[in-house]
Amino acid sequence: MSCCAPGTESALDLNATSALPEDELRAGSRELGDGVWQTDLSVPAVHCGACISTIEQALSKMDGVVSARVNLSTRRVAVKWQDGNAIPAFVPALANLGYPAHLFDITADGSDKEMNRLLKALAISGFAATNIMLLSVSVWSGAESATRDLFHWVSALIAIPALIWSGRIFFSSAWTALRHGRTNMDVPISIGITLAYCMSIYETIHHGEHAYFDAAVSLLFFLLIGRTLDHLMREKARVAVKGLARLAARGALVEQPDGSRSWMPVGEIMPGMHILLAAGERVPVDGKVETGSSELDCALITGESAPQTVMPCGDLRAGTLNLIAPLTMVATARADQSFLAEMIRLMEAAEGGKARYRRIADRASQLYAPVVHLTAFLSFLGWMFATGDWHRSITIAIAVLIITCPCALGLAVPIVQVVAARRLFEKGIMVKDGSAMERLAEINTVVFDKTGTLTLGKPRILATKASDSAHYLAAARLAQNSRHPLSVALLEEVGAIKLEPFTNVIEVPGFGIEGHSGPCIWRLGRRDWATSETNGTFESRGTEAVLSCDGKEITTFHFADQLRPDAYAAVAELAQNGLHPAILSGDTSRAVEQTARQLGISNWLAAMLPAEKLQKIEELSTSGTKTLMVGDGLNDAPALRAAHVSMAPATAADIGRNAADFVFLRDSLSAVPFAFDISRRAGKLIRENFAIAVIYNFLAVPLAVMGYVTPLVAALAMSGSSILVVANAMRLMRGERKKPANSTRMPVGISMEPAE
Repeated sequence: MSCCAPGTESALDLNATSALPEDELRAGSRELGDGVWQTDLSVPAVHCGACISTIEQALSKMDGVVSARVNLSTRRVAVKWQDGNAIPAFVPALANLGYPAHLFDITADGSDKEMNRLLKALAISGFAATNIMLLSVSVWSGAESATRDLFHWVSALIAIPALIWSGRIFFSSAWTALRHGRTNMDVPISIGITLAYCMSIYETIHHGEHAYFDAAVSLLFFLLIGRTLDHLMREKARVAVKGLARLAARGALVEQPDGSRSWMPVGEIMPGMHILLAAGERVPVDGKVETGSSELDCALITGESAPQTVMPCGDLRAGTLNLIAPLTMVATARADQSFLAEMIRLMEAAEGGKARYRRIADRASQLYAPVVHLTAFLSFLGWMFATGDWHRSITIAIAVLIITCPCALGLAVPIVQVVAARRLFEKGIMVKDGSAMERLAEINTVVFDKTGTLTLGKPRILATKASDSAHYLAAARLAQNSRHPLSVALLEEVGAIKLEPFTNVIEVPGFGIEGHSGPCIWRLGRRDWATSETNGTFESRGTEAVLSCDGKEITTFHFADQLRPDAYAAVAELAQNGLHPAILSGDTSRAVEQTARQLGISNWLAAMLPAEKLQKIEELSTSGTKTLMVGDGLNDAPALRAAHVSMAPATAADIGRNAADFVFLRDSLSAVPFAFDISRRAGKLIRENFAIAVIYNFLAVPLAVMGYVTPLVAALAMSGSSILVVANAMRLMRGERKKPANSTRMPVGISMEPAE
């Protein structure tokens, strides 16, 4: 990592004609809603913190661009833009900035070309450094002038291919930055290596006793070691994302309208296409089973190794593995909009979040480049004035140029965020960005929804006043239009039969479903909404759904739900960590009270509408409470967005998952305290990394300015500081979190009395 000074993008034509056809750009983009689209671009030239700042600032100034976010590890730029008369010309804008871009392909070959390039460069520079060092031993041993000059010239010839081939990694980056009016970390490195070589040539021509070919090439060798290790650490941290990408199918056998079959790349599969899925193949895109039944390996989603049975009309998620029998499926989403693609995007977004620590590092990095060059120049002038020895002055200036490169500072934040995102993913937790982890570490209150969050959201019917199966069928005709857990339970009770639909069906979030059959209006949902009666004679024994016709109760269905695994342990652990657990639910008071009693939660509110949940969260925020909202339903989305930070299960409605900062894939509720612990530890490691970077510069820079550090030692110190920061971040991968001692006392918590 390094820094680049702010560019001169204001002088560039940021509204040039797009280099890619508009139809190709639009086809490679996805709609986010409200007229906002997102285009993901691959930008290989991005390699430092200020590259990120330069790109994001320049693109954000363009007309029509809503936001731009850069992911350093994947060298990917996500541009959100408002749909208008034309797509903003962000591709040529990036080219003008010196960052050529093309559409990011999620299914592209995952081979690590950058690693291959680094290894080749490292091998060449290492070979050259070893041979030049052997020649230098003879010179140091007192070789005569003619022999010494010969060895120097041989060293110069050996150094040339090393500088050209291995050094181009630094030289090309530095030249690109300078050509576009910027500077970056590779500029002082390139200057230092070039000056060291030129000084050595000068000494050789003038028969000098000392040349520095060994220092120049060894400097290059050690710098490449640091960069290669940095790359290895990043790839190790991102192995989870690469593992996900490898689960993406490359294509599928698609049945054409005329009955013929043809293999199509996954990127060309569109919703509505019929796909033939053989046993042993991975599901290419999200879809539904049309014919056939089989078992799926869904460990990617559930974390469980046990296969899951899938039947006609069952949902299929991209990346899951068909185990037993062939299936015919209908695609319901494109590859870049699938569940697998969503998980990859969440993982990759974790590093790009503009958390407070990241913003601090970016601002500091922007100051580094001018400070580095100014410090080196002043060191040269100072030593020239003090000694008049230009040779020593240049050597010290080179050492200052190299040792002050801000590698450690640039790595301090993003490497921890990448490692933390991988750690969370191993436990089935996806995070949208690093700022979410920072906010999660600050919470003092956890507010849960009940159905689908504290419970599995898979209720079963306990009792009903239905007098015959016709009432079940009428309720199921309405329920088939909803994905609410109670609707799903009703449909499972009725079985796989064809149901005649109602007309003019609407779902009212938080209330229920309404449909028309002739002149009658049927409703299925809350009692106070479905009927004109406020007090029924049947005492509620839990969650209920009332079926009514024209406001008159027909029957009442009662359901029981089961708690998520580890729900009690998770709530207890949160409480023992000083967090206040509470429940905000739209369910009945009796059902919520029963769940709260099981979990030992004393603060709860029931029968809450979406607006009431939102109001309560906003009240808590106004009072200074930093709340984690954990919910799953359509009616939780406003509260999820309003909370300080939010989390939702993977089974949540799409709008709930989109609103949440974290998504956990498995049934266990232990994901909540685990995410809190990892976020808190990540914040501590980031602060430690900042301290390492500051201490390194506090000690190294004065030593270099005073002449106690050679260019070779400077290269070792710079690489060592980067490795130390990365190694500190990798501590997050070791060991399980320490659970607090058992406690029988729950926190008093926050007030959950309804606002007057």
